Amino acid sequence: MQKNIVLWDVLCYAIIPLIVWNMLREYIGDYYAMLLSTVPGILYSFYRFYLVKKVNLFGMFLLGSLIIGTLVDVLAGSAMQMLWNNVYYAYAMAAFYLLTILVNRPIFLYFSLDLVELQGADRKEMKKIFYQKKILFIFKLVTFGFALRSIGLALIKTWLIQRYGVEAFDQALIARQVFSWGMTGIAMLGFVYISKLIKDQQQEKETAQAEG
Repeated sequence: MQKNIVLWDVLCYAIIPLIVWNMLREYIGDYYAMLLSTVPGILYSFYRFYLVKKVNLFGMFLLGSLIIGTLVDVLAGSAMQMLWNNVYYAYAMAAFYLLTILVNRPIFLYFSLDLVELQGADRKEMKKIFYQKKILFIFKLVTFGFALRSIGLALIKTWLIQRYGVEAFDQALIARQVFSWGMTGIAMLGFVYISKLIKDQQQEKETAQAEG
C-alpha cells in the first residue's frame, strides 16, 4: 500500500465516496449517503495509523482528527449541516495551526521530529537543530501553509454550498483532495530544503574543523 499511497488516497478519499454518494442518496437520503461515503476514508485512515506502529505526535494527530471529523459528521443531523460543519471544522484547524506558530511550536516541526526519529535519529538532538532560527522559520512557513490550506478549503466549500447547496458535496470532496495533495507537496519541499540546510551546516563544521 505504501508504494501506491496516491492511488489509495484517490480511491478511499474521493472515488469510492463519490460512488457511494451518487448511488445511495436516492435510496437512503442525502445525509445518510454522506455519512456512508465517509466510511472508506475512516477505515483507510485507521489503517494508515496502524502502519505508523508507534504512538507519536503525528499518529495522535491523525487519530484525533479522524475522531473529531467523524463526530462532526455524525452529530450534524442533516446533509446541509454536515457540509457547514466541515467548513467550521476547516476554520478551527486553521486556528489550531496558527496557534502552534504563535506559541513557537509549529506543528510541522513536530511531525518532522517524528519522521526523523522513525529513521533512527536522536529526537532531542534533532529538536535542537530544528529550533535554529533559520530552520525554525521554514517550519513556521510550512505550518502557515497548512493554515492557508484550511482557510482556502473553507472558503471554497462556503462558495460551493451557497451556489449548489447539497449538490456541492461532489465538488467539495475533489477540492479537499486537491488541496491535500498541494499541501503535501509543499511540506515535502520544505522538509527537503530543511534537510539541505542541516547538511550544509554539518559540512561547514567539518570543513572548519579540518582547517583548524
